[in-house]
Amino acid sequence: IGLEAAKALACQGATVVLVGREPSRIESSLAQVRQAAPDAKVEALQADFTSLQDVRALAEAFQARHSRLDVLLNNAGLVLHERQVTKDGFEATLGINHLAPFLLTHLLLDVLKASGPARVVNVSSEAHRYAQLDLSDLQSERSFNMMRVYGNSKLANILFTQALARRLQGTQVTTNS
Repeated sequence: IGLEAAKALACQGATVVLVGREPSRIESSLAQVRQAAPDAKVEALQADFTSLQDVRALAEAFQARHSRLDVLLNNAGLVLHERQVTKDGFEATLGINHLAPFLLTHLLLDVLKASGPARVVNVSSEAHRYAQLDLSDLQSERSFNMMRVYGNSKLANILFTQALARRLQGTQVTTNS
């Protein structure tokens, strides 16, 4: 979804900044966007969403290079068969799919507001219907079911999008999931 969105935005003349964890996949994605839009302004930044420190560094690197952000497309969508944890100790599906994009969005809010009209798009999934948020076991330490955990992360994206929309009323930033 993210790669196709990047291609479409590049074809419309947008400057596109791809984010990825693995250098080889980043290079492949850059090549595919450039193939779809040969005159595109496209670049990449590397970040590992298992690390909130990497997310903070990503926001800093973006702001060092760019003074505008018209569209922030949060497209993390990891599904794990077994419970894993991020470098920061969070259950990995929730950490990568929700907490990292949540933090990145908040770190870039001032740039988004200054760039208005701007938009935040949080890619969710119909899997949110499998969600069963148990706030006493948000880290899924007692019970791990991959579809429930993935659904919880995507429901968190939707709830965040709705809450952010309320907080951004009166600004020129809209949110969508």
